[in-house]
Amino acid sequence: MVVAVTTAFVLVGCQGELSTVDPAGPAARTIAQIWWVMLAGAGAIFALVMTLVALPFVRKRALADKAQHERLWLVKLGIVFPAVVLLALLGYGLVAGESLLPRQGPDVVSVSAEARRSQWTFGYGDAPGLSTEHVLHIPAGRPVDVSITSTDVIHSFWVPRLAGKIDAIPGHVNVLRIEADAPGNYAGRSAEFSGVGYDHFAFTVVAHGPSEWEQFIGSGMP
Repeated sequence: MVVAVTTAFVLVGCQGELSTVDPAGPAARTIAQIWWVMLAGAGAIFALVMTLVALPFVRKRALADKAQHERLWLVKLGIVFPAVVLLALLGYGLVAGESLLPRQGPDVVSVSAEARRSQWTFGYGDAPGLSTEHVLHIPAGRPVDVSITSTDVIHSFWVPRLAGKIDAIPGHVNVLRIEADAPGNYAGRSAEFSGVGYDHFAFTVVAHGPSEWEQFIGSGMP
C-alpha cells in the first residue's frame, strides 16, 4: 500500500499542472535545480560503478599489472571519486536548502491554511476576517508565508510548481514560503494519506496581479 501511494505521487509529480520539474516560482525552481544536480551526481557515480563492473570483462592485464590496476580503479576512483561527489552534493544541498527557509522582508505576505478532511480553509493576514475554501489567493511576484495546520489528522500542503510540500499537523503550525512568478492558477494537493478520498483532496492557488490583489483584499472578491 505504501509503495503504491508513493509511486502514485511520484508519477503525478511529473505530469502537467503538478509537474515538479516545471517550476513557476523561486522556491520550486531551487527544488528543481537540486533535483537535477542530485540526478547528475548520482548518474556520474552510477556510470563509474558500471565501468568498474564491466572493465574486467573487456580488458585483460598481465598479473604483474593487476595490483596497480586495482589500486587505481578500486581505491582511487572507486572510493575517492564517489566520496568527493557525495560531499559536493551534500554541500550544495545544504546551501540551496538554506535559501528555501522563510525570512522576514517588507514584501512578505502572510496567509494561513487550515486542513480538515476534504477541506482547506485559508485566511489572510492583510484582511482579518476574510477566508476562502479550497482556493488560496496570493499576489504574484511576492513571497508568501503560509502558516499551515490541521484540525483532525495529518495532511500535507503541496503546490508542486510553487514550492515543496510540508505537513499540516494537528496542534502545530508549520510555515512554508511560496511565490508565483506570474499571475495564474496553480494546482495543489494534500499529499498525505489521510483517509478515504484523500487522493481527490485538492485545492487551487490563484496568483493575482497587483491591482487584482488589492481588489481581493479590499472587497473579499477575487
